[in-house]
Amino acid sequence: MAGPKDVRSELEKEMMFGMAEKEMEYRVELFNRLTHVCFEKCIEKRHKEGELNMGENSCIDRCVSKYWQVTNIVGGMLGTQQTPM
Repeated sequence: MAGPKDVRSELEKEMMFGMAEKEMEYRVELFNRLTHVCFEKCIEKRHKEGELNMGENSCIDRCVSKYWQVTNIVGGMLGTQQTPM
């Protein structure tokens, strides 16, 4: 028979698993948006070469860097925001 401590421990495990699952979903969605945005911005619509050229490479580097900077700034702002009671 499971005691209250065992039930609480199981609930905590389920909550942690749920939080980890949401975090993974968030990171996958963030990566997918980043990939889409930077691809649309930096890659020519008519593919001339099988590899990225120097201009495309440079654009993608800048795009990814800016995307992460903005994501971190917004995340920091949301993290410090007080919720009204």
